[in-house]
Amino acid sequence: MSNVKCDHCHLQFDESVMIKEGDLHFCCKGCQGIYHLLKDEGLERFYDKLGEETLVPPTEQFEDSGNFNSPAFYDRYVTTDSEGFSEVSLIIEGIHCSACVWLNEKALHKMEGVVEAHINHTNNKARIVWDDEVVKLSQIIDMIRAIGYDAFPYDPQIQEARAEKERKDYYLRIAVAVFAMMNIMTIAVAQYAGFFTGMTQGIKNILNVAEWILSTPVLFYSGWVFFRGAYYGIRTRSVNMDILVATGASLTYLYSIYITLLELGEAYFDSVTMIITFVLVGKFLEVLSKKSAADTLDVLSKHVPGEVTLLKDGLQVNVGVSEVVVGDVILLKAGEKAGIDGEILQGEGSFDESSLTGESDPIYKRPGDNVVSGTTSIDAVVQYKATKDFEHSTLSNILTMLERSMAKKPRIEQLANRLSEYFSSVILLLAFGTFLVWWFWPHDFNIAFMVGISVIVIACPCALALATPVATLVGLGQGAKRGILFKEATQLETLAQTDTLVLDKTGTITEGRPQVVDVQWYGSDNEGYRLKLQALLNASKHPVAIGVSEFLNAETAPAALPVLDEVRQIAAKGMVARCEEQMLSGGNAALMREQGIAPTDESAHTLFYFAVGETLVARFELADKPRPDAAEAIRALTHAGIDVIMLTGDHERSARKIAEAVGIEHYHAELTPEAKAALVAQMQSEGHKVVMAGDGVNDILALAQAEIGIAMGNGSDIAIDVSDVVLMNDSLTSLEEAFRIGRATYGLVKQNLGLSLVYNAITVPLAMAGYIIPLVAAISMSLSSLLVVGNSMRIAYSWKRAAKRR
Repeated sequence: MSNVKCDHCHLQFDESVMIKEGDLHFCCKGCQGIYHLLKDEGLERFYDKLGEETLVPPTEQFEDSGNFNSPAFYDRYVTTDSEGFSEVSLIIEGIHCSACVWLNEKALHKMEGVVEAHINHTNNKARIVWDDEVVKLSQIIDMIRAIGYDAFPYDPQIQEARAEKERKDYYLRIAVAVFAMMNIMTIAVAQYAGFFTGMTQGIKNILNVAEWILSTPVLFYSGWVFFRGAYYGIRTRSVNMDILVATGASLTYLYSIYITLLELGEAYFDSVTMIITFVLVGKFLEVLSKKSAADTLDVLSKHVPGEVTLLKDGLQVNVGVSEVVVGDVILLKAGEKAGIDGEILQGEGSFDESSLTGESDPIYKRPGDNVVSGTTSIDAVVQYKATKDFEHSTLSNILTMLERSMAKKPRIEQLANRLSEYFSSVILLLAFGTFLVWWFWPHDFNIAFMVGISVIVIACPCALALATPVATLVGLGQGAKRGILFKEATQLETLAQTDTLVLDKTGTITEGRPQVVDVQWYGSDNEGYRLKLQALLNASKHPVAIGVSEFLNAETAPAALPVLDEVRQIAAKGMVARCEEQMLSGGNAALMREQGIAPTDESAHTLFYFAVGETLVARFELADKPRPDAAEAIRALTHAGIDVIMLTGDHERSARKIAEAVGIEHYHAELTPEAKAALVAQMQSEGHKVVMAGDGVNDILALAQAEIGIAMGNGSDIAIDVSDVVLMNDSLTSLEEAFRIGRATYGLVKQNLGLSLVYNAITVPLAMAGYIIPLVAAISMSLSSLLVVGNSMRIAYSWKRAAKRR
């Protein structure tokens, strides 16, 4: 009996083993059940989208779906949003095309209780939101399995491993291509020389066979990514650049074999390797420009405290943050980061909230004040009562908002990719039409085939494909020389199109640490007092103490410091010690009053006092100064047509002073991290392309919301992880240079695209007219690539000369 096709999976089997149902045939009961399920649910359009593709028949060997309902699974993978709906991220196994994505999303949306189901086809990651009181997660898994797929929880480590495997695969493919191309070009030199000076056909054949051997792994191994891309393009009925690359390389390869076997003349295996190698390098740059498969959220989650110390029955017990319930009493020690929001019951001290508010000065807190998750205790040992569980804490809310803002982040397409589909379609049509014309007249298949190949080869999108990556490499290289690291190559283009720059104040516009702006000595033995003060300051890691210490060290040469006894840190006030029977005190006004000293002067800045016994010796006024290059860089950005806006969590007076000092007209003060992100979103809704620059956790929501997030080099690890660009030398001059490099690179991309299109507009008609043979076409194609590369290097050289002039 003959083979027949299964009406579900489309695999062919002998008719005798098929399950017959009228005119329908199924290879197994699984396919039969899925077919009727799709018909009953009104999802039969799946087969129209599937076309002639085949599916893997469903298997019954699944893990018990009931395991997805276990409390352990929910604790680890399932979250609850503000509306009480459950949310999970899954990897759908078996998806291999857009039809599979469509089917899974439609099937899940038809389930009662499923609120949202979105699948990312690039990594098969599904985000599913459902009402747990209406439908259980196990039922959702059963539906996915019923239509022929499987699901397992999203694990960032697995995704990162897949990304690393892809990168290594590209490394190997490029290595093979480059090795073969170098050897083939060596042989080609002899061939081209022999073309003009004379070479016997026997020698030509030997060289052609050598090139054939070398080009075969390049085409079928290194070039496999283009054949795969062409396959998916054809299946989705879209003509992409991969189709043109695969077609040009394959036809050139076949024609070269034809020439070699029949000993007709010149073969063009060197063109095959150049086509594959050049475009493969460009493809690899695309892979490198993507972020790690592990979401930014996964990186951020590593910075969340994993455990807290609970006080139970007089004992200290370490538990995970997810195990804390409202009402638990938590012990927070000096230097630790709070993982849960709460209210202080006992103890007092200073807290560093700059990671959330951007406020550089420590905040003094006492019983009754609130502790915010994500903030750090500087010198306090406190006991506080949890007022929220971790899921609803401030830090957890930031994680949730970050995930959603990252999902909405727009992707900027390369200009070359927007042109490639039309370019490829037109060239293929022109090549085919040229072949037909020359075949019917002068009725010579060899001539027609040669002319058609010439059209494809001379118009092969090497120059078009190189226009963006070569320019990008130049931009990335110039940025790296200036300490500007771009995590995605596409950020260069986005920077060129940006019209609004949002800057955080503390640590971005300012230096991010208190510095002495004024000092007054009251004592007579200032030199002796200075050494004692330096010894006292060395005993503290408080930002104010560090600021005063740096000021003193810059003023005086290193000297032997006296030995201190009985050094004590007084939370949120300062420190005291004994030296040569004298009591030394250094700290704020509250500490001075405890020592019987009553300072009366006030200031808008932070004040640090130093006393010996009951005598006030010195007064230091500290402020967070603007960066030395801030005003000039902001002036240059404004002159370039970029609207610079400052956002800060500091109070209005401090914000206004800094804005006036650096020349910023528009600023917003006393903002929470959520408010910063909301302002960025509002600007985007008004049609602006926004870049955000910051350095702390308080900036991460705005960094994620903006088209590009830029982190200062001394910023927090979290800010650097979530940003798209990092300024390693930590200056606003680098920020201004990043914009200049982005605009110059984007202009270079447009120049290169223009050159490649002009080249094609001139050479393609000549090839269609039969004036260009494949040999000349291959050389011309190579020259077009060199033209693009040379133009890019010209810009790099001009930047180098400009840098020398500066």
